[in-house]
Amino acid sequence: MSKYLVTGGAGFIGSNLIEKLVADQNEVVVVDDLSMGKKENLKSIDDRKLTFYEKSITDYEFMEKLLVSENFDYIVLLGAVASVADSVENPYATHLINQEANINIYEVVRRNKLKVRKILMASSAAVYGNNPVLPKKETSSIEPLTPYAIDKFASERFAMIYGRLYNIPTVATRFFNVYGPKQNPNSPYSGVLSIIHNCLVNDKTFTVFGDGEQLRDFTYVDDVVSAVRLLLETEDVKWDVFNVGTGSTVTLNEVIKAFEKAMGKKLDVIYADERKGDIKKSYADISKITETVSYKPKYNIVSGLAAYIAKQ
Repeated sequence: MSKYLVTGGAGFIGSNLIEKLVADQNEVVVVDDLSMGKKENLKSIDDRKLTFYEKSITDYEFMEKLLVSENFDYIVLLGAVASVADSVENPYATHLINQEANINIYEVVRRNKLKVRKILMASSAAVYGNNPVLPKKETSSIEPLTPYAIDKFASERFAMIYGRLYNIPTVATRFFNVYGPKQNPNSPYSGVLSIIHNCLVNDKTFTVFGDGEQLRDFTYVDDVVSAVRLLLETEDVKWDVFNVGTGSTVTLNEVIKAFEKAMGKKLDVIYADERKGDIKKSYADISKITETVSYKPKYNIVSGLAAYIAKQ
């Protein structure tokens, strides 16, 4: 049994990860201010193995006391303002959460010489920007288009450099368009697939920003959880960054058709101008994580949507 800290653990990815960790008899502490996550995402999890703090990761005094007193084996940094649009509207406020709060955690570990087995920092495919060279490899050019992407890349670099300089085992993941159960369709930060699902269920109109031909690597959350655990638990993997996706692509228009087929009803769609900062084409080269920790995604868009719909 190991002890985990998961920041942002009441969110979509965090709650799915925690479900698996607790099922394997691990002890988990969650820090989440519930600005994006929902406590009900954790309600089905054995609370004998789960401790929840409704706190912001920018509460540095609280975070230091927690980290020093609990002596965690693993730290998973999922706490973030996950909205690109919000980072454009409020760049400094999101910066404090998306970068500064993570640096504080690395610094607390360094200053107190905490014996952490691994820190995993969740980054994003947004760091690659709109460079037309595809698929995106970890060595591809970094061209962030928004404050969100800048903060994600900077947090990666801090994780890697702190790790090497102070011998802290760190690793970072670049997630590609994750979807699945517990994603909140009413949140302005929500992934597009949960919004499509919600529109279909409730007979609402769905707005496509642009022509719908955006290429994406939609990744089912169970595959993401699998990748995170492999990177955390493989001891000699450290000071490196890994794409987490499926390695395949689908357009938004194709996703809409797949959803309609899976649910047996038509989606009311309108098209609007594309949004500032949105990326046109993105998908992952996952050969690095596949070769390093034998990660193999189990879900394509059809099987992933089926699993997602079944759990709603």
